[in-house]
Amino acid sequence: MKGIILTISLFTCIIANSQTYKSQVWISDQGNGTYKNPVLYADYSDPDVIRTGDDFYMTASSFNCVPGLPVLHSKDLVNWKIINYALSDLYVEGVEPAGFFDKVQHGKGVWAPCIRYHKGEYMIYWGDPDFGIYVVKTKDILGRWDKPILVLPGKGRIDPSPLFDDDGKVYLTHAWAGSRAGFNSVMTVCEMNEDGTKVIGEESLIFDGNDGVNHTVEGGKFYKKDGYYYLLAPTGGVAMGWQIALRSKNIYGPYEVKRVLDRGNTSINGPHQGGLVETQTGESWFIHFQDKGPYGRIIHLQPVTWKDGWPVMGINDKNYCGEPVFSYRKPNTGKVHPVETPVESDEFNTAKLGLQWSWHANPRQGWAFPSADGYIRMYGQYYPDNFTNVWDIPNLLMQKLPAPEFTATMKVTAVLQNEGDKAGLIMMGWDYSYIALVKRGNGYELQQVGCTDAEQKTGEKILAKISLDNLMTDIKYNYQTKLENTEFYFRIIVKEGGKCSFSYSTDGRKYKEIGEPFQARQGKWIGAKVGMFIMNQVSDTARSWMDVDWFRIEK
Repeated sequence: MKGIILTISLFTCIIANSQTYKSQVWISDQGNGTYKNPVLYADYSDPDVIRTGDDFYMTASSFNCVPGLPVLHSKDLVNWKIINYALSDLYVEGVEPAGFFDKVQHGKGVWAPCIRYHKGEYMIYWGDPDFGIYVVKTKDILGRWDKPILVLPGKGRIDPSPLFDDDGKVYLTHAWAGSRAGFNSVMTVCEMNEDGTKVIGEESLIFDGNDGVNHTVEGGKFYKKDGYYYLLAPTGGVAMGWQIALRSKNIYGPYEVKRVLDRGNTSINGPHQGGLVETQTGESWFIHFQDKGPYGRIIHLQPVTWKDGWPVMGINDKNYCGEPVFSYRKPNTGKVHPVETPVESDEFNTAKLGLQWSWHANPRQGWAFPSADGYIRMYGQYYPDNFTNVWDIPNLLMQKLPAPEFTATMKVTAVLQNEGDKAGLIMMGWDYSYIALVKRGNGYELQQVGCTDAEQKTGEKILAKISLDNLMTDIKYNYQTKLENTEFYFRIIVKEGGKCSFSYSTDGRKYKEIGEPFQARQGKWIGAKVGMFIMNQVSDTARSWMDVDWFRIEK
């Protein structure tokens, strides 16, 4: 039996015997008491935020990606760190069909969550447009969360937000997805039990955005302040929408409405959908997203000023409506905190997968095993019989794009055992491209492959290929066994706007571009992602594998 062993690196420099590696490619904190937007240049779409004591916690939509419901932590709303996930998988027994999320379900799954803290428990509500509204709870936000509970079944119910009222009653508002319910732009409210785990009252209409002005109203968040019930909601659509505030003295309305944030004279399109939070010093702030195409929905932070009982967001108020800030003083939390960004690079030095990684579906046994020996082993998975492209391949291990410009790098020892087996680095979305090693006879070749409109079952195209017969192909099974002259280096460079180029090197110093420039494109409700994969060409053949030594991201 013959195979391929080589070391693949996608990096501009090599750090020998590195045990730790950290690179912050986007820093919002300016180090002088101010910050710049976005605070997170990454796809944490539909964010919501709370404060407990001196700690801020945020979650975001994760759709079909697993694990789901990321949990981020901050001390000042500017510097964020990912600390956990609320969902280890997307299967809820007795609700969706068995195996539903074992297949790639692009754009389905976890939509627009809402995080709350009530009676010592952290709670995240979210809507699955095909099955209903769920809640998941924990008393330890860093630990394993409880099993999800179906709060309200039904198709088309999305974007839930609870309100735990002063009199002990609990309410739930949510929006409706036109693709499932047959209508949208409507907000309803109903009563829940005291635990917030089951709806016990009928749904009541509180706002209809089919008024020629506030179309596509959704994603509302419930709050109560100074005797008013507030429902803060996005409207106008993802790319070009705005934020409105509804208020009433009665939970069921009638509600007054004002626009409180829009683009104004800025270049920040569609500033809306997010969460309102108050600091320890009494300041109000609003976290929201901006749609940035291939980068997904990136996160901005706006100051909030209360004016005549209305939350005016941003600056340059015109009739209670502000516009976004590009730079502003940091929130006053009473202390100064160090710069922190979500983890990007991974040395794979622990027996646990890094929190930056996710799959396209529920992972199956045998896809990958982290190792404390300093690498993660990924085993080749078989192509389905009806394969056209990787849109429906679940074993893509990927992470969010972390900045407008960066270089992604990985170092791999690969064993490719069968004709056509391949291992590579991918920029994934509706359009995608990857650079990969492909087994060819007793040798192998380097390919750049591309696909346009992958969701439409468009076939892949080989954009470039280079024979690598001069490299050694002796098979080795022990990761620690090193071969001479087998190092090989890959690289993907991302420039402003998501413009990508692939290159390779045989010495880690001089790189040669391969193939064509590629324009990254977002996926279905998510931004483009960068990551890795390994595939076996034919079923029932010996498994190929690769040991990823490290994956690094730099400016």
